[in-house]
Amino acid sequence: MTTRPDFAPRTIAEYLDQLRAALRGADPALIQDALYDAEEHLRAELAETPGRSEADMLAKVVSSYGAPEEVAEIYRDQEIKIQRALRPPPQPKRRSLAGQFFGVATDPRTYSALFYMVLSLATGIFYFTWTVTGISLSLGLAVLIIGIPFIMLFFGSVRVLSLVEGRMVESMLGVRMPRRPSYSTHGMSLWQRIGAMFTDPRSWSTLFYMLMMLPLGIIYFTLTVTMLSVSLAFTGAPFVKLVATLSGFQDTCDGPYWVCHGILLLDGWPAAFILCVLGVLLLFTTLHMVRAVGHLHGQMAKHLLVAGAVKE
Repeated sequence: MTTRPDFAPRTIAEYLDQLRAALRGADPALIQDALYDAEEHLRAELAETPGRSEADMLAKVVSSYGAPEEVAEIYRDQEIKIQRALRPPPQPKRRSLAGQFFGVATDPRTYSALFYMVLSLATGIFYFTWTVTGISLSLGLAVLIIGIPFIMLFFGSVRVLSLVEGRMVESMLGVRMPRRPSYSTHGMSLWQRIGAMFTDPRSWSTLFYMLMMLPLGIIYFTLTVTMLSVSLAFTGAPFVKLVATLSGFQDTCDGPYWVCHGILLLDGWPAAFILCVLGVLLLFTTLHMVRAVGHLHGQMAKHLLVAGAVKE
């Protein structure tokens, strides 16, 4: 449908189409929030006066709620404020390779991404368990009369979890995520809600995201903890050498083989300091890796959880 400024919408669908066209090029999360708010408001207005047609309701509401172009402009202005709030403090420009390499330690987004990757193991286990249990019970109860309300409850919980995950992704990874579901169920009958849940591609992409979070969470957690542990152990090599030398433990070691063998590798201060340098380099490499993986995961979450992200 071609949208013209002088074309007054006569149905809610036309209003939403014009609003979507006016927001073309904006962030998909912003478009999803705006469409949900507009549809929820318009359907609530229509429900208050059952005898009024959609055209009459829109003619009245447009003067108070705003025309699609006006609403789009308001949301664009609000988005500027949101993006400023999400943007971390500006980092000083570093021209040297050393400054760029070590400067990752001053970026707040690095540590929020690090926390997200460690936390992803717990969230991945919960999402996977919830999804598998819900799908299994939905299939098992589908032949019973309680199957329909259970399926609706399960899909509704998945929508809520997607919003919760979106808030975590936005706050920790800095990727704009929606604050509203992908569509409004206001004024829909039971069968219409069921049809909307099953026909909405985001319902299935969200389920896929929940299932993928378990293997991803295991990879994120294992990779982060292993690299941090190794880098910190290498960095502390001179301290271990000093303690072993002062205590005489290196000469009289009767502990486990791997402990004694590890200390023998530090036989000499040059080796200890070489390990320390390698540990520092590995630590900052880990921070770069964490920030890059966090960015990629945020884009994946937006691709799977936000309506219209693929088109945009």
